Amino acid sequence: MIPSGASAAVLKPSDPIPNDAVPIEGPSFDTPISFQDFVGSYERIGFQASSFATAVNIVNKMRKWRLSDEPISPDESDDYLDPQVRANTRCNIFLGYTSNLVSSGLREIILYLAKHRMISAIVTTAGGIEEDFIKCLGKTYLADFNLDGAALRKQGMNRIGNLIVPNDNYCKFEDWLTPLLDQMLLEQKENGTIWSPSSFIRRLGKEINNEESIYYWAYKNDIPVFCPALTDGSIGDMIYFHSFKNPGFVLDIVQDIRNLNELARKSRKAGMIILGGGVCKHQIANAMLIRNGADYAVYINTGQEFDGSDSGARPDEAVSWGKIRAGAESVKIYADATLVFPMLVAATFAEGTIKA
Repeated sequence: MIPSGASAAVLKPSDPIPNDAVPIEGPSFDTPISFQDFVGSYERIGFQASSFATAVNIVNKMRKWRLSDEPISPDESDDYLDPQVRANTRCNIFLGYTSNLVSSGLREIILYLAKHRMISAIVTTAGGIEEDFIKCLGKTYLADFNLDGAALRKQGMNRIGNLIVPNDNYCKFEDWLTPLLDQMLLEQKENGTIWSPSSFIRRLGKEINNEESIYYWAYKNDIPVFCPALTDGSIGDMIYFHSFKNPGFVLDIVQDIRNLNELARKSRKAGMIILGGGVCKHQIANAMLIRNGADYAVYINTGQEFDGSDSGARPDEAVSWGKIRAGAESVKIYADATLVFPMLVAATFAEGTIKA
């Protein structure tokens, strides 16, 4: 006879399943399937695939608001923001990404978003700026994670994960940037121009005059690019060298924090899409605090929260700070952005461009 205690433990009855429960089921490849149907199947796969499907849904809601001509309703009015301003801005999408992603092939995907005015503002770090311009001057190459660092140093090769950037590219960058620094310093002295990181980047985007550049399109389409850590990279090296040859160049970060925060505050709706962590993630989230939180948020990173870092924090932590609104739609995908972001853009902003 089966022991009653063991039987009760193993064969415990289930509570009734809710009518709206989603059964787990992967896609079938026995018949042809469209890309959109394939992506739609992720909702029922589970784990990070289902988080990806949630991200697709959230980004499409950002896009719908961004393209909407719906007038503002009285119950949307907030004391902290003029209703007419909110009616005109609809949903501003703030895109943040770490510098390594511009070193990778995600650069071309970000360029697509800027070229077609699909985003309202960019926040990144120094490498996320300079690597775009450097790629206009020289190529970055696919390599291997296991190459010997000392040997690469002797060869004048710089490794970014499994990518290689010849040091000559940075020499070309100095040759291009230094005369621009001279000119901007002259304008500062003669015209009283006060440069901020965003106006500095805008000027470089104009001067590069190359359609392969993210920041050329940001300049053309008047998309502000904020970089709170602009000197943390090759640009900082060049400014450092320039300060000995032609001292006095000034960058004002106060202009940018005001402009970024005001863009967030004056948004009728605001959405965050953030690839990676660190400065770019927090700078956008902190701007959302000014408006009592973002309406939509999609995080894609591999960070964990056990060490208390903002990089690894889940969206709910930002809710506690007022950086994402209570009840807002948000998701974090635990994944390498180079794997996930191309497919996210293909399923949303670039919907219909992939042939079956």
